[in-house]
Amino acid sequence: MFKGCFTAIVTPFKGTGVKSEVDYEAYRELIEFQDQNKIDGIVACGTTGESPVLSHEEHNKVIEFTVEHAKSIVIAGTGSNCTWEALEMTKHAFDVGAHATLQVVPYYNKPNQEGLYRHFATIAEKVDMPIILYNIPARSCVSLAPETMAKLKEEFSNIIGVKEASGNVEVWKKIRELCGKDFLILSGNDSDTYTLMKDFNAKGVISVASNIIPKRMHDFVELGLKGEFEKMKAEHEALKELFEVLFIDTNPIPVKEAMNMLGLRAGGFRYPLVETSEEKREKIKNVLKNLGLLS
Repeated sequence: MFKGCFTAIVTPFKGTGVKSEVDYEAYRELIEFQDQNKIDGIVACGTTGESPVLSHEEHNKVIEFTVEHAKSIVIAGTGSNCTWEALEMTKHAFDVGAHATLQVVPYYNKPNQEGLYRHFATIAEKVDMPIILYNIPARSCVSLAPETMAKLKEEFSNIIGVKEASGNVEVWKKIRELCGKDFLILSGNDSDTYTLMKDFNAKGVISVASNIIPKRMHDFVELGLKGEFEKMKAEHEALKELFEVLFIDTNPIPVKEAMNMLGLRAGGFRYPLVETSEEKREKIKNVLKNLGLLS
């Protein structure tokens, strides 16, 4: 069920400011665009969805809106660096019909491995829905050790996998070794997808690029699922420039800039995120032109 390309969808705002309104009409259009282009699923309220600047009420409403309008699988980003907060948001996601939850490693307060274990164990015990862990040390400051993942996987059947964004091959090896061949790995970086699928039996990606090219990203991942890795490698090389430019500034700034250039209504940002520089905007534009997406 949880294999393929899942879009880490942006949250469109009506302009840029301290508390710009969520643009739900634009969001409905973005969900429809994903569904029309064969996306396997949507991840709502992740980092790309600017979850840190959403109020609890908005967070819940965005997830409920996604479940209501999406035709594909919905994975709800309901993680937090506060266990009770993550638990409450996860309960809500379960109640409104999300198919799974994405649980980020708690950030800023830097828990040790025992603290991480208890955090995820508490959520797994209290909410009976599939849980995908999210390992992203560049943002969380701490990494979920493969040994801790293995312990959680063994003790809780609803902890089914990990969104792996460490970028560390040694970590990937250890996860596969300790967690077994059936533990779900989804790439957390578009640029890592080819290697993770080819060498570590990952089953897909939670993608930023698919906000722009959902059909092409779906087909790219499908090549890996079919074991057609030579073709997948060629497509990886063709898309490499896009993968890189989408992180030329803090995510989701570049992807929203690109979407707006292409007429996809991504809208503005909430402070402290703002528009990118004109120089970076030109680089984004050039990559879109090189891919034939922009004239």
